[in-house]
Amino acid sequence: LLDQVREGSRQLQPDHVDLLLQSVDCLRGMLTALQAGAALDTEQSKILIQAFNDILDGRQPVAPGGEQALSNETPSSPPVAASQCQEEEITWHIQFVPDVNLLRTGNEPLRMFRELAEMGELEVSVNLDRIPDLAGLNPEECHLSWDLYLSTGRSRSEIEEIFEWVMDESDITITATAGLFTNIATPQAEEHELIAEPDVMGAAEAEVQNTVKPADKQAVTKPAQQNPAAKSSESTSIRVSIEKIDSLVNLVGELVITQSMLGQLGNEFDMEKLQKLQEGLAQLEHNTRELQESVMRIRMLPISFTFSRFPRMVRDLSKQLGKKIDLKLVGEQTELDKTVMEKIGDPLVHLVRNALDHGLESPAERRAAGKKETGTITLNAFHQGGNIMIEIIDDGKGLNREKILNKARTNGVIGESEVLSDEQIQELIFQPGFSTAEQVTDVSGRGVGMDVVRRNILELNGSIEVRSVEGEGSTFTIRLPLTLAILDGQLIDVGSQTFIVPLVSIVESLQPDMKLINHVAGGCDVFRLRDEYIPIIKLWEVFGVEPRSKDLADSLLVVVEAGNAKVAVVVDDLLGQQQVVIKSMETNYKKVDGISGATILGDGTVSLILDITDLIYMAGEHQQSKNGLKLISNKTRAA
Repeated sequence: LLDQVREGSRQLQPDHVDLLLQSVDCLRGMLTALQAGAALDTEQSKILIQAFNDILDGRQPVAPGGEQALSNETPSSPPVAASQCQEEEITWHIQFVPDVNLLRTGNEPLRMFRELAEMGELEVSVNLDRIPDLAGLNPEECHLSWDLYLSTGRSRSEIEEIFEWVMDESDITITATAGLFTNIATPQAEEHELIAEPDVMGAAEAEVQNTVKPADKQAVTKPAQQNPAAKSSESTSIRVSIEKIDSLVNLVGELVITQSMLGQLGNEFDMEKLQKLQEGLAQLEHNTRELQESVMRIRMLPISFTFSRFPRMVRDLSKQLGKKIDLKLVGEQTELDKTVMEKIGDPLVHLVRNALDHGLESPAERRAAGKKETGTITLNAFHQGGNIMIEIIDDGKGLNREKILNKARTNGVIGESEVLSDEQIQELIFQPGFSTAEQVTDVSGRGVGMDVVRRNILELNGSIEVRSVEGEGSTFTIRLPLTLAILDGQLIDVGSQTFIVPLVSIVESLQPDMKLINHVAGGCDVFRLRDEYIPIIKLWEVFGVEPRSKDLADSLLVVVEAGNAKVAVVVDDLLGQQQVVIKSMETNYKKVDGISGATILGDGTVSLILDITDLIYMAGEHQQSKNGLKLISNKTRAA
């Protein structure tokens, strides 16, 4: 068959691809059986060979489409799943109690249940015991747990692989039971309402019902998620709990601090007499940095783990919306910290949904605009300047500036006579509850997506920007740190205290011209930087520190930015830049407004790391910029 396709004498059809994939799956199952010393079941291979012969001889299988065709050809014998190729089946009882933050990490129970259903017969029962009362219900938290009964010939290890990404954060028990399924009273329709993602129910409901409910097994199941031959690659990797990795990262952090202390101590001696000490310290610094980078790479994973969810999602939603969409994934091997990758999943889903619903036009609209009927969404990831950049690009209709302005005026976000630049208009879409959708759909338009996107990204010390050309499309660019454990910071002095400002947040540092500083109603000073009026934050007032001088003429201003809003922080001096190890304040003490963490400097003193998003929020609570837009960070402050 493949020879004929290569020679051009036969056109490859979707049914042919299905049959080829089923054959690969059966071969993997046979290989697994051989490795386990089990007897081979040759019935499956005979069915597949007959199907290939029918195609080569010009005959169609009994029912085109591969799976049903093969099951219909052997009505007298019980069907055998391709993933099994073994005779004996076991019914496994799986108790799945996920962490309440499961959904925030981008993991979907429905996806895991689909993969289990492809292994054999699956029944699902949902438990509602953990659901709080209405007042305490958070839609972003998972309060459900499940009992699953899976009848399959697959091994325990293969079942555990499906839960691999949630194993550390969930309570999962897998036990073999005698006999087949027991009847479960939970209505199936109710299960689907509870486990399915609401935004894709219209497109996926029929598939879920066919997938989850017990039914006669087909001869060949879908091979996409199956990996029976995984044993052959077990020696290439090792699974380590995240707690062990975090412990190793902390130890390396302590080593970095020790190296910094020795380096600072060495600088206090006469280096001409202690040349060997200087050389040793330089080598220690070099080795420490290499060790640190190597350990941090252990936590790195390719972003393909996050990108892999989107082809299916785009396919389902494009059918639901009646649009033709081509999804392009670029830079899938770009690596970033596992924690960052888990938390960026939901913002990316929001952005892709918005591009599908609001950005890309219908085929008829694209034809009328002189475009190809098929729209394109591109997810592009790459490294830049110690950060990871993720671009979400669509070639749709772009942002409708007039519509955004009208909606903003209607909602009272801006005044009727306000004139905004293109950049300021685009920023309006990140306002809480802002949406120009004329009606709410299952996909988007509820006015919560973009606000949540920015808030989640800011909490990762990242930023998001939007560029849009009406009629041509939009590009959302997300900038994220590669890791949340290490920070490149600028050390600043305020009185006797040393603080650290993340370098990624700094716009510029300058000596203020007193003619450009104005006092406004409400007790706040603002600094005019080119065409912007920037609120001034005096850290000695925020944290109760006695400064060297309260005269702004004797101080420096560090202009910082988060979410395209800026403030100017008053400092006594700039001490230099340093890479520091972040220690959590909330873990060791409690949440402190304006502080994101702490670190230990080379001289052993503890330095606080400023939370720029929180500082901007503090300024935005009371002040407005010249154009009347609130200076907000869109961050919900912790209680």
